[in-house]
Amino acid sequence: MRVGWGRRPAASWETPGVDTSPDAVWRHRLKILAEQWDLPASAPGRLGVLLERLAADERAPTTVRDPEDAVDQHVADSLVALDLPEIRSATSLADLGAGAGFPSLVLAAARPEARVVAVESVGKKATYITETAQAMGLTNLEVVPLRVEEWSTAMGEVDVVTARALAPLAILAEYAAPLLRLDGTLVAWKGKRDEDEERAGAAAAELVGLRPGEVRPVNPFAGARDRYLHLYSKVAPTPDRYPRRPGMARKRPLAS
Repeated sequence: MRVGWGRRPAASWETPGVDTSPDAVWRHRLKILAEQWDLPASAPGRLGVLLERLAADERAPTTVRDPEDAVDQHVADSLVALDLPEIRSATSLADLGAGAGFPSLVLAAARPEARVVAVESVGKKATYITETAQAMGLTNLEVVPLRVEEWSTAMGEVDVVTARALAPLAILAEYAAPLLRLDGTLVAWKGKRDEDEERAGAAAAELVGLRPGEVRPVNPFAGARDRYLHLYSKVAPTPDRYPRRPGMARKRPLAS
């Protein structure tokens, strides 16, 4: 029986007879995730390349580089978004402040039929994502080396905007709204819930044409705590004055 949207029950980590060497453990975990989330046949190999590069490249812009840790803290944490129909059906996704490429690289491997854009203004990080996507054989991922406020060619065209550990919700609302088409969705990865942040996010959302939606608790791996996906829907056109010039969303959040 399937559980949730295209999701199978997760298998056990400690299957009798399975090789328990470090390399085998994380590869087995990838296999479990592929089955759990009904990933395409190409995905485990591509995600394996991603984890190998994290371990081997000291330039990787993340402190979590050991594959045994990264398979959960990066890959599994990114894949939880596949439980959302909005992610499963999107034809275009934009990942803001993509950093080391999570969730953009993972979702591009999981959804090869969708166009995924990693928006990352830091040159070294953008280069790392580009090189990793090439090593993974991803042809559906594009890197935009700009601040999100400067990415004018995508205004009003994106199905889903994602943001993982990037900024408070009020700032994310201002970043995402101009990019989203009507009925598009912002998905924000967040930790422990904060009533003040959520209240400010709702106030900012109203100004830019978004509406707060579900706050979904997620459990991407054993021991994960206080992890939520915050959803916002675009319900009205975003006023022409947004986005404001680069830096203003952080300097003067809309809800302040």
